[in-house]
Amino acid sequence: MGNTNQQPKLVVGLVIDQMRWDYLYRFNSLYGNDGFKRLLRGGFSFENTMIPYTPTYTAPGHSCIYTGSVPALNGIIGNFWYDKRTGKSVYCVDDSTALPVGSNSNAGKMSPGNLWTTTITDELRLSNNFRSRVFGISLKDRGAILPAGHSANAAYWFDASVGKWISSTHYMKALPGYVDGFNDKDLAGDYMKGEWNTLLPIENYEQSTADDKPYENPIPGLHTVTFPHKLSLITSDKYEAFKYTPFASTYTFDFAKTVLENEQLGNKAVTDFLAISISSTDYAGHHFGPNSVEIEDIYLRLDKDIAGFLQYLDDKLGKGNYLLFLSADHAVAHIPGFLQEHEIPSAVFSNIEIKNELNKMVEKKYGIPRVIPSVQNYQVYVDKNALRLNGKNEEAVLTDIIQLLAGKEFITDVVETSKINAASISQPQRERMINGYNAQRSGDIQFTVKAGYFDGANKGTTHGSWNPYDAHIPLLFYGWNIKPGKTNREVYMTDIAPTIAAMLQIQMPSGCVGKVLDEVSGK
Repeated sequence: MGNTNQQPKLVVGLVIDQMRWDYLYRFNSLYGNDGFKRLLRGGFSFENTMIPYTPTYTAPGHSCIYTGSVPALNGIIGNFWYDKRTGKSVYCVDDSTALPVGSNSNAGKMSPGNLWTTTITDELRLSNNFRSRVFGISLKDRGAILPAGHSANAAYWFDASVGKWISSTHYMKALPGYVDGFNDKDLAGDYMKGEWNTLLPIENYEQSTADDKPYENPIPGLHTVTFPHKLSLITSDKYEAFKYTPFASTYTFDFAKTVLENEQLGNKAVTDFLAISISSTDYAGHHFGPNSVEIEDIYLRLDKDIAGFLQYLDDKLGKGNYLLFLSADHAVAHIPGFLQEHEIPSAVFSNIEIKNELNKMVEKKYGIPRVIPSVQNYQVYVDKNALRLNGKNEEAVLTDIIQLLAGKEFITDVVETSKINAASISQPQRERMINGYNAQRSGDIQFTVKAGYFDGANKGTTHGSWNPYDAHIPLLFYGWNIKPGKTNREVYMTDIAPTIAAMLQIQMPSGCVGKVLDEVSGK
């Protein structure tokens, strides 16, 4: 779909949280013609797009897409990490200096301050003396803030304690009137007065397992995992429960349209940027898993939402006048209980149990309690100051920790993070570990586990590993100057930002390590 305009009126980044690449095709027979199929038919699909670092979580994923960088360089190594200087856990977008705008809760004390590099959205603003307008929208604060970058006009996220879109003083002093007006409608509350039933007759969901499975988790506030999910029965924390429904995706798109309309995005001489992240797919995905009726239904409904949004962009900006890319921040593993039903190896382990076992071992052998303050992101943090103050041999303690971990049946490799490059591990794992290792923020020891294993409980699923089920994501470009096609050559999440930079003829982000995708760049 080519266009003679030198620049698109608007770039839309559409990130579907937890979308596996295979969802493009797995549910294709039930998709309509104007959503995912339209993007595949009229756009260019990079069928083999991989995440080039570990761990594969939401904050690193959004950061990587928009910075073209990896955690080693942009600083966002996880959703959370342990701060070795303060001895406290850090949330990726926490900012004690930022105040909430739109509510009085701590949900507004957020900013991109922990992100060390610029984003493609920052670079767009820098390219024309900040005339381009940039907005980030997501139910999740990290899904709005990290894509919008440091210099955005606004990032908006959903405060489930009040059921409203909010922001922080990093961006503004007060919400615009149109945001207050949207919040006053309480559309989320209206959705929660009804129920979530399947879009189609449930017998049509042939890609899913039976609806009632003991390894699924219910929507918070409900006690069953089967359709219909009677949302009206939820009497407390209803806005938290709302995030697990497909209606939260519709709600996000409706708010995106409201922002686009009121900010007049795409109506000026320069390119604007709207970064949208759909979060309900992740919330529901964690609880119900990839083989559930819920996930099949949520993607059929998302397909309709995308179709409606594309039509809206056609009407407002004209076909071919906007550039849209669709990708994901990570994918997801199958629920172990489901895999076990089919004799596929899978199980869960507990980071807390590992931490307790390591602390018990170190205290018994070296006489120092609580030397392991945290096990997270497949990494073990060691209080080396405590070892030095007690005159203990650091390398001896690390060796003992490594030996204990290596003895676990489900752990395949254990390395000191500062020595990853010399470790005898497979090259793909080594590269991903190095790209994910940040000397200031990462732990001291990293381990990998067998495929199908993860830290979790007996119900639900998660993501975070280097394995393809977590790291293989969709990537489609559609619209302005994009010619239809697809390729199976391996490309990476880091390639998205430099490709957009090349298309817009602007500088790539300050920590960018990706390569321009020539198939769509027009170069």
